[in-house]
Amino acid sequence: MTLPLAQVARIGAYALRQHIKGGKYPLVLMLEPLLRCNLACPGCGKIDYPDPILNQRMSYEQCMEAIDECGAPAVSIAGGEPLLHRDMARIVKGYIERKKFVILCTNALLLRKKIDEYQPSPFFAWSIHLDGDKQMHDHAVDQDGTYEVAIEAIKLAKSRGFRVQVNCTVFDGAEPARLATFFDAMKALGVEITISPGYAYERAADQEHFFNRERTKTFFREVFARGNGGKAWDFTNSPLFLDFLAGNQTYECTPWSMPLRTIFGWQKPCYLLGEGYVSSFKELMEGTDWEKYGVGKYEKCSNCMTHCGFEGTAAADAIRHPLKMFNVGRKGVKTEGPFAPEIDLSQARPAEDSFSTHVERELAKIKAANPNAAKHVVQAA
Repeated sequence: MTLPLAQVARIGAYALRQHIKGGKYPLVLMLEPLLRCNLACPGCGKIDYPDPILNQRMSYEQCMEAIDECGAPAVSIAGGEPLLHRDMARIVKGYIERKKFVILCTNALLLRKKIDEYQPSPFFAWSIHLDGDKQMHDHAVDQDGTYEVAIEAIKLAKSRGFRVQVNCTVFDGAEPARLATFFDAMKALGVEITISPGYAYERAADQEHFFNRERTKTFFREVFARGNGGKAWDFTNSPLFLDFLAGNQTYECTPWSMPLRTIFGWQKPCYLLGEGYVSSFKELMEGTDWEKYGVGKYEKCSNCMTHCGFEGTAAADAIRHPLKMFNVGRKGVKTEGPFAPEIDLSQARPAEDSFSTHVERELAKIKAANPNAAKHVVQAA
């Protein structure tokens, strides 16, 4: 992992203290202060909402309350497109003042316009959405020209002294050789990579291009084999998570390690899977039946190998087995030999459709507060 040493030490010390105490704890607050976006990616499950909901924003005060509630040492701000939020620079500053490490995720279409509102800090990083090379990325976001905009934004941010990483989500149909070449290009730019297979959001427009578990492991072995077990590139992901992607670790997810706060409240049970919302972090942690979710337990989780579900597991494994982590970091990810045993999926309970329920409740709340809300048009950023 290539986080600044001070941040690694800070987050590591926090995780070690929590691990010694026992119980469940968050590592990263996932924050979605709005769901509105200026792209319409076919693999996204975050933008399929009526306009009155897409027009909602979490306030600065709500964003600060979220980090104070959960106490995580880091926050990843996503959406939607966070730079559409008028108070985003103030929100980032508020987190930095609390000495929280902030990762601001953006498709970069507005970065040139907004960058003067932000200052470089060891507690801050831009995370640019970039799903591979030009052809791969523009296809993934369904809009030509976005790759060039993102590359120019990366160069601009780095020239201003900002730490920059790319958030690369990989879908079925990607080619290992091309992805490895893309990683080489990011290395040449001095950019870190956060990598994850895509999650099959049930409301995503495109349901045909998500990995299953076997394909995920085979694919990432083929990619890492082209880069000295992944050592050729700079990842923000932990070595054990990368090892997990290549099928060398049998992990169950820890969905509470990256809890999500949205305009609806705290999402149950995790960032990817919306099965209801509660009003407080305490209620999320104590009121969620965690045993109902996860690979082998719930059908919607069966193919999930995403970083927000399993990085927390890898972190806990590293605390328990530090030599294993150091060995993977030193030698690289194993790309040959048998896979680690797989979790049995045959007993997973069937998926339930809960999307429409929370949408109807939120629309009712909006209508009660403002009967004309549906007529309002979101203002330009």
